[in-house]
Amino acid sequence: MNFTEDQVNRYSRHILLQDVGVEGQERISSGKVLVVGAGGLGSPVAFYLAAAGVGTIGLIDGDVVDLSNLQRQIIHFTADVGKPKVISAKEKINQLNPDVEVVTYQALLTAENAQEVIKDYDFVVDGTDNFPVKFLINDACVITGKPFSHGGILRFEGQTLTYLPGAPCYRCLFHAPPPPNAVPTCSQAGVLGAIAGMLGTIQAAEALKYLTGVGELLTGKLLSFNAKTMTFRAINTKRSEHCPVCGKNPTVTKLIDYEQAVCDISDRRKT
Repeated sequence: MNFTEDQVNRYSRHILLQDVGVEGQERISSGKVLVVGAGGLGSPVAFYLAAAGVGTIGLIDGDVVDLSNLQRQIIHFTADVGKPKVISAKEKINQLNPDVEVVTYQALLTAENAQEVIKDYDFVVDGTDNFPVKFLINDACVITGKPFSHGGILRFEGQTLTYLPGAPCYRCLFHAPPPPNAVPTCSQAGVLGAIAGMLGTIQAAEALKYLTGVGELLTGKLLSFNAKTMTFRAINTKRSEHCPVCGKNPTVTKLIDYEQAVCDISDRRKT
């Protein structure tokens, strides 16, 4: 790629990094990342990927901006209330970095559309807050061989792992979704707004590390943190031979839409 003078200035702090340089920035600029959920996690992920100059950012979310979102979903502003989240997010990304192509999907990710949506992307970021879609993302990425970053937040805590083909997947740790309403979502139990930023920036860093080939990804590790005590813990994980999707005898060979938890608050699908 031939960067313009303005692009060299924009990405100069990346180019100055010995481990990134011009070649790494070229990989970023030609990269394609899908962000599932334009909410609490998707907001910082999309902002930092856009600032970094990721060539194509896909955004899929079927919700509209609600006033209750603004406590943590930093890509949306007060004037965006009532606007589709993917449109609101695209507008901010375009203002931040016109180099980035933003592809929007104003829909929920489902078993019917998941493989078609993710097929053109290099990396997928899970920015959702409900278990059915988290398992759907995992299964779709494992079945199609796509790397992805899992992220989850609740109250004062967050957790994340990165999947690459051959590494332990989300189902290796958590065999199946919990029963509906067994575990509360953020919109049921609450979440400290800054937690979304903490975890979202980690997920964005994982995506950039994947695109550039720099550093060690959170593969084979589950990173969790508690903001009350500001403690972080990385737990080593192993691929399970009995995993229903990536084990020796997989039983999940096609995508499934699991039952969603019921929530009375309007922001019920994304963090």
